[in-house]
Amino acid sequence: MKSRPLVFAACALVAAAGLASLVSVWAVHAIERRTVAAVKYRLLDAGIHWATVSADGLRLRLEGTAPNEAMRFRALNVAGSVIDAGRIRDGLDVAALRAPEPPRFSVEILRNEDGLSLIGLLPGEDATARGFAEAAGKAAGGAPVSDMLETANWPSPEGWQASLDFGLAALKLLPRSKVSIAADRVRITAISDSAAQKRRLEADLARMAPDGLVVETEISAPRPVLTPFTLRFVMDEAGARFDACSADTDRARARILAAGVGAGAKGAQVCTVGLGVPTPRWAEAVEAAIGAVAAMGSGTVTFSDADVTLLAGAEVPQARFDHEVGELQTALPAVFSLTATLEPRATPVPAGPAEFTAALAEGGRVELRGRLTDDRLRGAADRFARARFGSQAVHMAARLDPDLPAGWAVRVLSGLESLALLDHGSLLVREDTVEVTGVTGQADARARIAQILSDRLGPGQTFRVSVRYDEALDPMAALPAPEVCVERLNATLATAKIGFAPGSSEIEGGSAATIGALAEVLKDCPPLTLEIAGHTDSQGSESGNAALSQARAEAVLTALAGRRVATGGFVARGYGEARPIADNATEAGREANRRIEFALLGAPAPAAARGAA
Repeated sequence: MKSRPLVFAACALVAAAGLASLVSVWAVHAIERRTVAAVKYRLLDAGIHWATVSADGLRLRLEGTAPNEAMRFRALNVAGSVIDAGRIRDGLDVAALRAPEPPRFSVEILRNEDGLSLIGLLPGEDATARGFAEAAGKAAGGAPVSDMLETANWPSPEGWQASLDFGLAALKLLPRSKVSIAADRVRITAISDSAAQKRRLEADLARMAPDGLVVETEISAPRPVLTPFTLRFVMDEAGARFDACSADTDRARARILAAGVGAGAKGAQVCTVGLGVPTPRWAEAVEAAIGAVAAMGSGTVTFSDADVTLLAGAEVPQARFDHEVGELQTALPAVFSLTATLEPRATPVPAGPAEFTAALAEGGRVELRGRLTDDRLRGAADRFARARFGSQAVHMAARLDPDLPAGWAVRVLSGLESLALLDHGSLLVREDTVEVTGVTGQADARARIAQILSDRLGPGQTFRVSVRYDEALDPMAALPAPEVCVERLNATLATAKIGFAPGSSEIEGGSAATIGALAEVLKDCPPLTLEIAGHTDSQGSESGNAALSQARAEAVLTALAGRRVATGGFVARGYGEARPIADNATEAGREANRRIEFALLGAPAPAAARGAA
């Protein structure tokens, strides 16, 4: 019986030992957790997010990859400020040093009447910069060069030489320009002399651009200088119309056209906004003159700078003529000079009037008949006609008459200059008038003829212009309207989608045919101001979708530029998930929402014919 207390005592000792062991283990783990938490807090507070902390008993292990050796020592020091440094085990690595990246090479060329300015960084040695400066000066016709180029001894990046060559070629074409050259992109900003020259330059640059090079072109065309500043409004049996129209501002143009419409002009009327107006009150004077013609019901008013010539129709009563001329004289600003004439009523024309005629056939042949003053005028008219119509297309059959009225040579030559703007038609020159009649393929031919005759004949002289514009003869009219081009682009996308890698802006190889089809559509269009819009579904973050759609729209723009499309007026915009066209809750809806669209800048985005992205 004495052995039982001994057994109980032994069991108690064993239980106490086990309990002590458990308590000690728990205490060690508690210390480990607190130590790890304290070290982690200090590391994060120091901005060290790349290190991890783990405990092994009373020892602490740091692991991770430090960006450099200094950051590795800093992490150890921070941990050592919490626990004894002897308890820290260093498992940190240091990121391998990256090779230095090459600089971004670029050159900016400024060219104006004073010469060239070159600034930028070229790959190579100093001799490379000198050679490029010499080439740029030669491309600019020997213009003086201000060389601020620097060099870095690195290999040329891919595409660099092609970009330089294209930039120099562009510089040669553009006497007032800024050309910014990089290996993958050339930006051109320039000023042209006219809208027609602007179109030619854009076409030449697009043709010259090497494959794969992104070319951004912005060429502005200043308002033309109109000399003389001309306007001609006619009201006769054919109706009311502008034979020529000029305005100094858009607002003045709107006022003048509104006055013409109020007087009975119908259809589209062309009015050129240009420089050279004799007074800021031009629109006010024109409105008054058109109002006078409308009140008389028949007549012609011609402005040539500040000279105003009013010819009232023969059927206008004398009292009405006197009243309206008096009102117009009062309404015209002081700078204008008015010559008003009431056309006499028709009387029999004397036999054998002095006249000169030119007949331009549809094939281009010109027959010159009638009377000329002398051999000098005959030779001048013949040479002028051959220069304008072709040396083999002119037949001269005019006779000489030294008793012709004064100013006959000016009337003949200005009439031939006007006739050259027609596809076919006729010219009649008499003492009291010059008449040009026919059909043209130039939309502004009637206005230009009126300007030529008004300038050459002088104030107070009468002339008639009966010219019809035929769209079939206009090579520019054969181009589709901008709205039609956008419809064709979106129709192409509706049948052949542009595919992108998931979550990427990289165009899939299978979409090359679609990009090619879009490029073909654009090459048959006039220059456009176009928006390439990228859209996504609602999966992912809103900011991420906006960035992805922008990158995809830019990828399409780059791909079109690589196909030699003139993209100077194009803008890439990403709308992300903001403009859905289907339900994002279904796969089919999300597929429809992932798309690329084309739209004219300033017009609403198309509602149909979309391409999925």
